[in-house]
Amino acid sequence: MNNEFKGLKAVVTGAGSGIGLAVATLLKESGTEVFGFDIGEGQMGGVATWVSCDVSSTPSVKEAMSKVLANTRQLDILINNAGIGAVGSVADATDDEWSRVLNINVAGIGRVSAAALPLLRKSQSAAIVNTCSIAATVGLPKRAVYSASKGAVLALTMAMAADFVSEGIRVNCVNPGTADTPWVGRLLSNASDPDAERKALEARQPMGRLVSAEEVARSILYLASPLQSSTTGTALAVDGGMNGLRLPK
Repeated sequence: MNNEFKGLKAVVTGAGSGIGLAVATLLKESGTEVFGFDIGEGQMGGVATWVSCDVSSTPSVKEAMSKVLANTRQLDILINNAGIGAVGSVADATDDEWSRVLNINVAGIGRVSAAALPLLRKSQSAAIVNTCSIAATVGLPKRAVYSASKGAVLALTMAMAADFVSEGIRVNCVNPGTADTPWVGRLLSNASDPDAERKALEARQPMGRLVSAEEVARSILYLASPLQSSTTGTALAVDGGMNGLRLPK
C-alpha cells in the first residue's frame, strides 16, 4: 500500500470487532492515527485509541468527538461502520426494534457525521465512508427492518455527498454481502442447524463463500484514500457478485 494515509487522522465507529476492527487495523498499518468509537474497547487495543461512544445517543457522540478534538485539530477520514442487525419479516418486528435499528444504523451515521464536520472541514482530503449492505439493493428474506435501515443508509450517503461536495468532503459507501464477522457468527450459533445455515449463506453469493472483513475494509480504504479525490456519491459492492450476477443453475 502506498503512503497516501501516512499522517492522516481517522475516526472509525464500531472499531472493536469485525469490519470496523479490520478497517482500523489497515489504517494503523498505513500510518494513520485512528480513534475507535465503540461502546467497549473490544479488540482494538494497540490498533486504535478507544473512545467510548454510543452512536444512538447525541450526548455520547458529542462527548466522544470532544475527546478527539482534545488530541487533534483536524480529521481526515470518518468511517461510519457501527450498526446492528435484525432478523424477521415486518410481521415479526416490534416498535422497539424499528426504533432501535433505525436509530443506530441510520441516525447514528447522521449524528456522528454532524459532530465530525467541524474537524473534517479543516482537512484538504476529507472523506466519509458509510458501511451499507447488499440488503439495500437486493431483497433478502427475514431481514425487513435491517434492510430498511440499510436502504436508508444508501439514500443518506447520496444526500450527504450532494450536501458536502462543494466543501470538498467526499461521501461514499460500501455494500458488503454477507461477511464473516462476529455478528454473523452469533446469527449462525442461534440457528437450529448452524452448518446448514452457513452453507445457505455461502451459496446465495455467486462466489460460493462469505465475504471477509478484510476485503470490505480494503474497499473502504479505497474510497477513503486521498488518491480517489474524484470519487463521491458512490456505492461500492463487495458481495461476491450477489447484486449483479445471475448465474445459470
